[in-house]
Amino acid sequence: MSNDWNRKIWLVLGPLLLAVSLVLPLPTWAEAVGNEETTTNPERSLPDTLPANLEWQSNDADPIFASPKAKRGGRFRSFITTFPLTLRLVGPDSNGSFASYMRANNLSLVGIHPNTLNPIPELATHWAFGEDGHSIYYRLDPDARWSDGTPVTADDYTFALEFMRSKYILAPWYNNYYSEIIKDVVKYDRHTIGILGAVAKPREEMLFEYSISPVPQHYHQLDEHWVRDYNWKIAPNTGPYRISDIRKGKYIEFKRKDDWWANDKRYFKHRFNPDYLKVKLIRDINIAYQYFRKGELDSFTLLMPRLWHKKAQGEIYDQGYVAKIKFYNDVPQPIAGLFLNEDAPPLGDRRVRYAIAHALNIDKVINTVLRGDYERLQTAHEGYGDYSNTQIRARQFDIDKANAYLDEAGWDQRGEDGIRVKDGQRLSIRVTYYSSGHNDRLVILAQEARKAGIELKLQLLDASAAFKQILENKHQAAWMAWSGGGLSPRYWEFYHSVNAHKPQTNNITNTDNPEMDRKIEAYRQASDKATRVRLAKELEQLVYEQGSHIPTFKVPYTREAFWRWLKLPEFYGTRTSDQLFSPLGSSGGLFWIDEDAKHEIETAKSEGEALPPLYIEDRRWAQGGQNSERDSLQEASQ
Repeated sequence: MSNDWNRKIWLVLGPLLLAVSLVLPLPTWAEAVGNEETTTNPERSLPDTLPANLEWQSNDADPIFASPKAKRGGRFRSFITTFPLTLRLVGPDSNGSFASYMRANNLSLVGIHPNTLNPIPELATHWAFGEDGHSIYYRLDPDARWSDGTPVTADDYTFALEFMRSKYILAPWYNNYYSEIIKDVVKYDRHTIGILGAVAKPREEMLFEYSISPVPQHYHQLDEHWVRDYNWKIAPNTGPYRISDIRKGKYIEFKRKDDWWANDKRYFKHRFNPDYLKVKLIRDINIAYQYFRKGELDSFTLLMPRLWHKKAQGEIYDQGYVAKIKFYNDVPQPIAGLFLNEDAPPLGDRRVRYAIAHALNIDKVINTVLRGDYERLQTAHEGYGDYSNTQIRARQFDIDKANAYLDEAGWDQRGEDGIRVKDGQRLSIRVTYYSSGHNDRLVILAQEARKAGIELKLQLLDASAAFKQILENKHQAAWMAWSGGGLSPRYWEFYHSVNAHKPQTNNITNTDNPEMDRKIEAYRQASDKATRVRLAKELEQLVYEQGSHIPTFKVPYTREAFWRWLKLPEFYGTRTSDQLFSPLGSSGGLFWIDEDAKHEIETAKSEGEALPPLYIEDRRWAQGGQNSERDSLQEASQ
């Protein structure tokens, strides 16, 4: 239930932003500019009439993954750390954290079952593949409606192509993608469309690579004033909620649609249960936690060890009013780490990049500040099954190797403070980050790096300033993470030279490697899985050899605290649940609010009456475990 599965967005809520590092949607946070090279046949086109030999497919056989015990009602309260600058989903300033709510509140043509990973209907009831490997056809659900009651039709998909290609939206990434990758969209009748992709793909990938979301034709007026005129307009959507109240700089609230068209559809039953979603602006994570302790937020993500081990203690837990849960999932890991800008001296020298990698004592951070809770991320793309290159190991902390690389690169002199110098310049690297919760991690890394004569100057900015600096290529090193997702790794946005040496792209390392370019182009054009798997592993090796991304941490689970009026299904979550209390999204909306339990807990709290404490740990989807077995621990005491 996200806009375009190939750019699947992990629902990036305020608490989750601070979990691993600066987690950004992939790849819509930064709209890449570039003329994408393809070797497609310019004569290729969709047929004028719908092919008669199509084999239509659907899926109404996979298990339902919501609880029939769910109750509708209540107000779910969460927070974001930055207020949106616009309600537009494309164009300038459209990729803040709140945009994740709005994108997750729009359906795509097909979704992915969060346990089986099979395609399931969303806005389309059926799909079929063309014989050329480039084309795919969809039958739209005639029940589908925009939030203003207007039917969703094939015209909204042909308009989507026009809209995303328009110069008026000021969105070069979308302009490029819908010109070079999505080659055409054809209407065959009111509820049947065809989509032509630039290159042949394996079917299981093409279904999502070439799935697009509709744009309401009846709502938009495309002209030179579009960005300004639609900045704060509330666009119609296809999901279960609509924005009902906005207090700029304070909060935004959604209201559940009573007559949502998909209420009784198989994979949407018993989901998206609160009547209201209130998203409050709280700029500081520590202040947000105080709101939670007072019962003014309903749940709180506790991935950060200092939150889990230090803050998540005390009366509300001991008295049983708030529960804690640790739930293992099986999802692609965020691409977390330190991203080195090769255009910023001295990081253009590969030897310097290798030296920095060997000077970062990641294991010390894991074993001290992170209390052993996190694991070392070995490559950029973990959790993609056959596509992941499990033979690669991240460069380990080794001062001798760091020294050798730096000496070879000419940084063989040290100043009085121990920092290396070359041609009068100190070996000082500015590290841009935005979460004060990462101070302890970065201080340790900076202290350890000094042993190799490297100074890491830590630059803490607010999120908006960090985004701006990185997007404009004014950073030296960025401490952050891109969210994972999709069926296979993506390389073009991050590593192709067409996106290097310019602002507003996802190639924030400014990687420019001709060999990598050739393999990326071959990877994008390959139509069989075996070839794509081979190329993905070769590309991952090249990413490792480039050395501009230093992998840091991965977290194969979610940890959350919640007031016990929030209820979860008996299985708690799904294979792909990155947050159990995500109110929206492809695997979200499974919890509900029990108003009777809320009254009882609030009464017990006011009267000092204790309830049995509750801690839950569920490993059924732990990577490397047996998915068919449930290993769940519930303890009556902490």
